[in-house]
Amino acid sequence: MFVEADNAMLRKLTYLLFLGCGLMGQTVQANTPKLTLNEANRLAAMPLHCMQVEYPNKLNQVLADATYLQGPKALHPAFYGCFDWHSSVHGHWMLVNLLRHFPDLTNQQEIRQKLLENISAENIKAEVAYFFMPQNATFERTYGWAWLLKLAEELHLWDDPLARQLAQNLQPLTDLIVTKYLEFLPKLIYPIRTGEHPNTAFGLSLAYDYANTLGHPELKALISKRARDWFANDSQCPLNWEPNGFDFLSPCLQELDVMRKVLDKAAFSIWLDNFLPQLAQTHFTLEPARVSDRADGKLVHLDGLNFSRAWCLYGLVRDLGPKYAHLRSIADAHVRHSLPAIVDENYEGTHWLGSFAVYAMQESGQLD
Repeated sequence: MFVEADNAMLRKLTYLLFLGCGLMGQTVQANTPKLTLNEANRLAAMPLHCMQVEYPNKLNQVLADATYLQGPKALHPAFYGCFDWHSSVHGHWMLVNLLRHFPDLTNQQEIRQKLLENISAENIKAEVAYFFMPQNATFERTYGWAWLLKLAEELHLWDDPLARQLAQNLQPLTDLIVTKYLEFLPKLIYPIRTGEHPNTAFGLSLAYDYANTLGHPELKALISKRARDWFANDSQCPLNWEPNGFDFLSPCLQELDVMRKVLDKAAFSIWLDNFLPQLAQTHFTLEPARVSDRADGKLVHLDGLNFSRAWCLYGLVRDLGPKYAHLRSIADAHVRHSLPAIVDENYEGTHWLGSFAVYAMQESGQLD
């Protein structure tokens, strides 16, 4: 049995009660966790707390020689907080997303100021320069790349003068990441089917969203082609083999998610019947992943898996409708299983899980 500090337990119990209250009175999608203003404030506090916290930090860089030994803020002046670069990037995405949907966030002035401080033109120039350091051209390929484009897409969608300024500041890095996708995808012979950062389908899915929203036909066409090259003939994905011990992505469901985007509905329906036929069965079940120790930075990945499974299932239900409507309750159960846990005091999870929770609840359709 794992014993937690009393204050952390009280926070979780309070959150569970609040979550239940937030659902009272709903007649549609009654079990889907609702992202209210109060919950948005609670979740926003997580990246806001760490977006300018330099340590602890995992740099994940290659050193060409001793002269490249520098601190996180010197190397990544825009995205040095929240433990690692990609978590910082999607923490910024989360705050922009919440400001777009909830302009009256309690700490909105502080959030806006910190976004402006971090995503400055000078800082982004330094971020671009990092990718040209010897042996770091592949830094964050493609997980961090995908979240960077998701941030750029979110800024594009946010109708606010600050968003225009931040998007302009970010543009050189956005352009670089697009170029890196265009150069890398034709060279990748085999897709990466892991449940962690290198997962190819995840990297394609978020990049496709960017290309589709901002109208980048070359990137959109390349992603569509490569997804078909790698996944079009897949069948009978072994969902029962999942999860692996440290997964925060489902290899099967992430592949489903990108194919849902690149195929038309008729073609996708046929593909899905071969890929995961069991999803159409109304008695299909999928239990949320269990986390034994949320102070373990790897084991807590499984909370992220619950959220990412949910966003894939929500997207499927939204696009294909009644045939898969029963999957919404499974997605809801995954979100509700992990949502109370991410307000604990374990930095191993709090530095990143809020983004996954917000994305899952966005994909449930409640923020459309």
